[in-house]
Amino acid sequence: IGERLQREVLADVALRFEVLDDAVGFKVSGRGELHLSILIEKMRRENYEFQVTRPRVILKEENGQILEPFEQLTVDVDELYQGAVIEKLGKLKGQLEEMDTAHGMVRMVFKIPTRGLLGYRSQFMTDTKGMGMMAYVFSEYGPYAGDIVNRVNGVLVVKDPCMAVAFALFNLQERGRLFIHPGVPLYAGQIIGENSRSVDMVVNPGKGKKLTNMRASGTDEAVVLTPPVNMTLEDCIAYINDDELVEVTPASIRLRKRPVAAKQRG
Repeated sequence: IGERLQREVLADVALRFEVLDDAVGFKVSGRGELHLSILIEKMRRENYEFQVTRPRVILKEENGQILEPFEQLTVDVDELYQGAVIEKLGKLKGQLEEMDTAHGMVRMVFKIPTRGLLGYRSQFMTDTKGMGMMAYVFSEYGPYAGDIVNRVNGVLVVKDPCMAVAFALFNLQERGRLFIHPGVPLYAGQIIGENSRSVDMVVNPGKGKKLTNMRASGTDEAVVLTPPVNMTLEDCIAYINDDELVEVTPASIRLRKRPVAAKQRG
């Protein structure tokens, strides 16, 4: 992987990488999540397998003060959705600087930390029903704006290696959103869904329905599953927290807890 990254640096002047001190990984720097996502997808198609952490912005320190990059974000939305957009960007430390209304549409200009925009595009499209437009450009480095909550909900984590079965997933879907179909092989520590509560939950998606020889043939009910959420590479990278990883292979893209975190869970 190191040799492959070295070749990419020679061809892409905007890319930087360095070997981490523990010699088990690399720190790759680029021009944003899209730039890095393209590199990840290229390496995946070349049959590389690796794990990716949550992206972080490049901070600076001047006169003992931590500075972070800010973007000038411009959004065009229908008046019906401006409230949802303002509320969401406010939670991401965005500050509304300009607003103009014309013919039922609203143009708003925000100043927002770069880290607040990580993964926001998909949320924006959901909030505006796919009819909003957004564009941003680097503004300046400014004082650190404080912590930003990436995700309120916890996740559903597999307890032991198993094969996902429909009966177990049917019971689990009441507890949140699922990311997988039945029949998928799973391993311990893998994330298969989002919990409806704020804590992580260890689950057993391979638990089948107990059978007895006294059951009549017509007593079983059909299991109806809600279609799972289709997570793209960009969605996965933006979704994970610091104690989670995106596992990238030529065949699949999966979410998992860090091995250390799994040991702490027991």
